[in-house]
Amino acid sequence: MKHKLFYTFLACEAIACVILSLAGKFLFQGFSVVMAFPFEQIGSLLRMLSLSGSLGNLVSVVIYSAICLIPLIILFLLRKKRKLYAEDTLLVVLSAVLFIVIYYMVNPGFLSNFLGSSLGYGTGKAFLGVIVYSVLVSYVLIRITRLFFSADAGRLQKYLMILLYALNIFVVFFVFGARFSELLDSFARLRQSNTGNEDGLGISYVFLVLGYIADAISTAMIIPVVIRGQNLLSELSSDRYSEMSVICAERLSRTCRLAVVLSILSNLGYNLLQLVFIRKLFVTDSTILMPVFSIAFLLAALLFAQYIRETRQLKEDHDMII
Repeated sequence: MKHKLFYTFLACEAIACVILSLAGKFLFQGFSVVMAFPFEQIGSLLRMLSLSGSLGNLVSVVIYSAICLIPLIILFLLRKKRKLYAEDTLLVVLSAVLFIVIYYMVNPGFLSNFLGSSLGYGTGKAFLGVIVYSVLVSYVLIRITRLFFSADAGRLQKYLMILLYALNIFVVFFVFGARFSELLDSFARLRQSNTGNEDGLGISYVFLVLGYIADAISTAMIIPVVIRGQNLLSELSSDRYSEMSVICAERLSRTCRLAVVLSILSNLGYNLLQLVFIRKLFVTDSTILMPVFSIAFLLAALLFAQYIRETRQLKEDHDMII
């Protein structure tokens, strides 16, 4: 039941990412880039308040300061509850970064002066959003690693399960959010660079979509691998010597192999199709896929499955002797 609910959540997340990406390109300027969310929207709302009058300007300054001071408030609360660690200083950095980022989201006209003219309007906002997320993610990851060293085996398994859930959420966001937004940007670049030749761009649009699909396959195959890993982790938590643990480990290794094969074949197929239609394409993107990490993970899964099988056999032999 929990798995079905999570799959439903992933599907809803994918739909939401696609809608947000489409909204940024076709509906309104409040969603120019995914990575600028929600800072761009906060900046737009604060700008509207500021321009509404003196009272609105005062309210916008108060809200602006309150949002940017949230990390410092969290730091103050943590100081009351426990000893502060070195990584907690990143909350101070995060607060300072928020002051800068949201200020330029409120005043986007100053972006070119701050970042230079080499970055476009949307790219500049995306860059600022990435800076905030990089500080936040760095703090969370360092805190997580500290928790690992103070946890027992049971808690480590729970942490690993949570990280696997988070990994699937990130994969869905990357495929249907970041990469889909890049696909829409590639449509715009193709159209702008071939003004006057719009009639012959159809097949190029198709191949941009095929390239997106080929790339999405290699990334999205992480999801079934993670799900198999979660099933194995659940079985190991209940009984590491059970037959189901061995079956789950073998399923994990087979899914890893399938993921590697599909990733390689999708990349190869896309490159060969580009070769066939090369004369009709206005844009090409041939890459050589080297899934070294995926192959290493496959070998680790195979070794782990063999280890579980041998461990179970040793336990059965030990029980027979007793």
